[in-house]
This record gives sequence, structure tokens and C-alpha cells, in this order.
Amino acid sequence: MRFLFLGDVVGKPGYSAVLAHVANLKEQHALDAVVINAENAADGAGLMPRQYRRLIEAGVDGITMGDHIYRRAEIIPVLEKSDRIVKPANYPANATGKNWVIVPTANGKLGIISLMGRVFMRPVDCPFAAVDRVLEEIAGAADAILVDVHAEATSDKQALARYLDGRVTAVLGTHTHVPTADAHVMPGGTAMQCDVGMCGPYQSIIGRDVARVLKTTTTFEPCHFHVATRDVRLCGAIIESDDQAHAISIERFEVPVPYEPGSKS
Repeated sequence: MRFLFLGDVVGKPGYSAVLAHVANLKEQHALDAVVINAENAADGAGLMPRQYRRLIEAGVDGITMGDHIYRRAEIIPVLEKSDRIVKPANYPANATGKNWVIVPTANGKLGIISLMGRVFMRPVDCPFAAVDRVLEEIAGAADAILVDVHAEATSDKQALARYLDGRVTAVLGTHTHVPTADAHVMPGGTAMQCDVGMCGPYQSIIGRDVARVLKTTTTFEPCHFHVATRDVRLCGAIIESDDQAHAISIERFEVPVPYEPGSKS
């Protein structure tokens, strides 16, 4: 199986770029599936139902979220019913959303899991215990398994990757919006990268307008951090796996895309 995981989709620039290019990316890179983290798609925080529908219609196969999962209450019915989107599996058991989904592809079934880190993040349940429960539930049901670790600290991401080495196909990090240079396949056959980067404007501070962030940082005067619009890129990782659900390779993915701030999406 060959699949692409795209990092945090930030605001209209990132969302529009995914809509415009996901179908072509599948063809150009011979992809069986594209999975995205969409927790920042709605003006930088959350995901709206209309956006979810359009992303799926455009060719996105699965969606992970993170700490902004409930920022748009309108998405809750989608989280209740959809078999294409997951909540962090170590959120409380009664939190809305699925702990895992399995999506069909031309070359088998892809399991998708999301986990939240605990260092510098809001309190959540143990990700190690949570992923053990999920893997027990889906044992034998997926031909490849992708785990999105949404966390601040690289130590959190590396610990989970080492813990899962040989048990899942890929452990890929999101949340910090900055791609790391550590993509590799571990000894047990699991591909990992601490952060795959964001889909959005890179002439920014993690996706937000530079001037506004600097103003608040240097004066403590609050202002709304608008999503920036320049130097839009799609960033992620392409994973290829064998018939044992082990990764054969991981390739950092980064392409610039044109974006007109006034465009409709």
C-alpha cells in the first residue's frame, strides 16, 4: 500500500490547496489513499461540516483531528456518524467521535488512529494504554495502520513511535506545524517522523500572520491571529508498506502551491 499523510491543514490557504490538488496528487504519486489532519481547517481552529464533506468529495480518504477537535460544535454530528474521521483515542471514553476507523483502498484496508501527547498539552488519558486497546480491537482487520501523534514534544512522539515499532505501519507527528528532518523506518518496520509539517502559509508564524503574532508577543496586547496567506505549501509524508503492514519506505513530501487570497473555496 502507498499512502500520503498531510499535516495540519491551516485555514483557507491550506484547505483550498488540499481541495485543489488531492486528486492530482493521488494520480501523480500512485497513491492508494490520502489522509489529512484537519483540526485547523476552519480559520485556523476546528473543522466545519461543509469542509469535511468537500474534503471527502475531493478525494481525501481519512481525517485525523487534535486538541481543536471540538472548536466548531457543528462538527459533532459528523464525528458521531462518519467512518472517515477519528478523535484522539486517549480522549475520555464518552467524548464524541470514533477511536479508530478503517478505510478501504485499492490495495487493502488502511487503519487510522489519532493520539494526543501529554507534555505541554491539556490533560488526557494515557496514549500508550489507549493505543494498546485500539490495536487489540482492530487486530487483523487492517492491511496497514497509520497513527497520528498530535503532540508538542518530540520526546512524546519518539516514545510512542518506539513503543509501536513493528506493531503499526507509520507513526507520524502533527501539531507543531514545522516539518522535522528525522523521517526514517525503524528497526521493527514502522516509519516515523516527529512532525510532518503543515498544509498552509509558510511565510507566517506556524500559519498565523507575522505582524499580529509579533505585536502580541512584544506588547502583550491581545489581537486576533489571522491566518497568513503567503508561501502556501502542502507538507506531509508518503509511506509505502508491504503485505505484512510494515513500512518499506518513508519520503518527506513538500510542494508549493499557488494561492490567491481572494479565491473562493
